[in-house]
Amino acid sequence: MIAVISGGMDSAALLWGLKEGGIPFLCTRQLEAVSFYYGQRHRTELNYASDQCFYLGVEHTIVDISDVGRHLSGSALTDPSVPVPHGHYEDESMKQTVVPNRNAIMLNIAAGIALARGHYAIAAAVHSGDHAIYPDCRPAFMDALQETIRIAMDRPAFNVLAPFVGISKTDIVRDYGSRVNYSLTWSCYEGGEQHCGECGTCVERIEAFADSNTEDPTDYQ
Repeated sequence: MIAVISGGMDSAALLWGLKEGGIPFLCTRQLEAVSFYYGQRHRTELNYASDQCFYLGVEHTIVDISDVGRHLSGSALTDPSVPVPHGHYEDESMKQTVVPNRNAIMLNIAAGIALARGHYAIAAAVHSGDHAIYPDCRPAFMDALQETIRIAMDRPAFNVLAPFVGISKTDIVRDYGSRVNYSLTWSCYEGGEQHCGECGTCVERIEAFADSNTEDPTDYQ
């Protein structure tokens, strides 16, 4: 199986669960991880993804699709002219962080890599908190993507797994986070030396730890 990871909290919980059995029905000994550099504002999260994989002894590949990403302009994550919005993810401004078709692009590539390496499943850490803003994080998309990949690769048994798609970030931390070293995760879109504590992902990170009564190991500015 290939886990698609970003370096953030959710994909870290996925990675730990797949490696150590925190997600029993997905536990696998044949595990690799893939991350993507799509021209995002900084590579800090990718460094953390590599640290997570080194810590767990999981082979990690970073795929550079920045030539594609630079054409996906208009998002605060890929376009330096668009400021990173601060505040809560429910705010209208957070739609500025949408990268068009990002998950569809990355997961299709991950599926091709998986099949080439003899795997028959990929896993992603999309969750219910993403549904309102990111269309390619919704259950309907994940179901349709699995069917498309199965047809495209003529592999009826290939699975696109999204174990967190029906739960929130808080639920992930509460239910699966006890095994995760969250000091090895990065969320902030600003990419400074510390989490800014104000951008949408930082606010969401703070809330998830607080609402789940879990100690937050993060240093914020």
